[in-house]
Amino acid sequence: MAEKKLDGKVAIVAGGAKNLGGLISRSLAAQGAKVIVHYNSAATKGAADETVAAIKNLGSDAFAIPGDFTKLANVEAVFAEAKKQFGGIDIAVNTIGKVLKKPIVETTEAEFDEMMAINSKTAYLFMREAGKQLNDGGKIVTIVTSLLAAFTGLYSTYAGGKAPVEHFTRAAAKEFGARGISVNNVGPGPMDTPFFYPAETPDSIAYHKSASMNGKLTEIKDIAPIVEFLVTDGWWITGQTIFANGGYTTR
Repeated sequence: MAEKKLDGKVAIVAGGAKNLGGLISRSLAAQGAKVIVHYNSAATKGAADETVAAIKNLGSDAFAIPGDFTKLANVEAVFAEAKKQFGGIDIAVNTIGKVLKKPIVETTEAEFDEMMAINSKTAYLFMREAGKQLNDGGKIVTIVTSLLAAFTGLYSTYAGGKAPVEHFTRAAAKEFGARGISVNNVGPGPMDTPFFYPAETPDSIAYHKSASMNGKLTEIKDIAPIVEFLVTDGWWITGQTIFANGGYTTR
């Protein structure tokens, strides 16, 4: 039997229960990794348990663990449990995010604080702990958004909340690079998941589709292989944001 690329490796996937995170969890497991499936709240526990079961059916191992990653203590606790159960950690993938589509003048202070906490603070805290806990030669990947390369309104707190992650990534790539740890972002286009639709209208959905090269939304199956590449053969890439969106935006 051919050796799998991630045999003997351990991965934490933040937001790893469903949608893109769930597919990333399963794809890393298919390459041999043991996976810690993080989820945020009780509402997602069922999906997390299903993902763990799917991973075990693939012949790997996994466990699910909850935590609000806007709190450092929760991030630390998940990494600590990962090391307790599986030993060292090699891969840390963060898929956490929240969309708000709203004019700036209508955005409340509470909405701003929540969006910055979910899209920016969680990424920083996750990256911080990964930098402390990952084995030498580890890999860190954050899911951002292709709106980082867009000239548009209405997504100020979503794209704005993800924007700092690009510098967090560059800084971490420099700071962790001596240990052989690569740090990158993947910016999908609008994805055909339940995450996307609540903020949109039929007209805006049609526009988003029209902006890609084939008139379709990004699918999770378009993104998971890129994450898999970055944590395996693409290890020499670091400090980068890769826009994977069918031509939706570019720099």
